[in-house]
Parts: sequence; C-alpha cells; structure tokens
Amino acid sequence: SKQKATLVVLIFGTFITVLNQTLVTPALPSIMAEMSVSASTAQWLTTGFTLVNAIMIPITAYLQDRFSVRRLFLFSMSVFAVGSLLCGWGPTFDVLLAGRLVQAVGAGILMPMSMTVLLVMFPVDRRGSAMGVFGLIIAFAPAIGPTVSGIMVDTVNWHVMFYVVAALVAVVV
Repeated sequence: SKQKATLVVLIFGTFITVLNQTLVTPALPSIMAEMSVSASTAQWLTTGFTLVNAIMIPITAYLQDRFSVRRLFLFSMSVFAVGSLLCGWGPTFDVLLAGRLVQAVGAGILMPMSMTVLLVMFPVDRRGSAMGVFGLIIAFAPAIGPTVSGIMVDTVNWHVMFYVVAALVAVVV
C-alpha cells in the first residue's frame, strides 16, 4: 500500500541520516592525521553536526507549514547528499566541516518531519505500531554506525564512507 511504501522510504532515509551521525567518530584519528588537525579541532565534525541538527529541528515546523512533505523530503535528502559529497571530496578540513554542517541541515529536517508524517498518516489505532517500527530501526542505526565506519576506514578510507552515504541517499531519492 501507499502507506507502507511511504513508511519504508521515510525510515530508510532517516536511518541513513541517523547512521551518518555515528560514522565520523571512529574516522577521527584518520582525519586528524590526514588533515594535520588536533583532536579538539576534529571534534567539531561531530559537535558542529549536532549543533546545526538541533537548530534545524524547530525550524522544521515552520518549513512543514510552507512546503509539501514530498518537496521537503526531497529537499532535505538532496541537501544531505550534497553535504555527503562535500565530505567525501573533503580536500581540506574546512571543506569537510562545511560538508558536515550541510549534512546536518538535511538530517535536522528529516527526523521531526518523518515523525510528523507518521503521526498524520496512520490512524490512531496503528500509530503505536508505526512509531515502534520507526523507533526500532532508528535506534539500530547508531548502534551499527561505528562498526561500519571502522571497517570502512580500515579497508578503504574515510572519504569512501561519505560517498557510500551519498549513494544510499540517491537510492532513497
């Protein structure tokens, strides 16, 4: 049904953005070495992401009043993909940080929008199930993020990790 297809797309999109939040931490030592930055500077890749993500959450309510869910979803995923590509390219720390902040704009829109859509889309008697599935999958993302990141950093490099995220976003879009 249309509801299930929408649920799958929303969950997969949100899964990728939540997974992305925990991918960077295991890659920090490699990024620090490659870009010759200190740990406190490199930490801005996670702190900056979290800060911009948090700023976007209340702004999403305003955006949802102005744009359709479809347009806002495509916008947020596209912005997230652009940020991921910037991170993958990342020739300097400044570009990498800018990419992370751009990613955070897309991710910060997607999470609250997805929850709102689920609440509106499902009747009261099915909301608990929909939110439960959503919560289960979203909780799984940060649990596997560091493992996936560690494997990628060890086998290829941290740049590839962001290109894979961008490719997954392209599939969702």
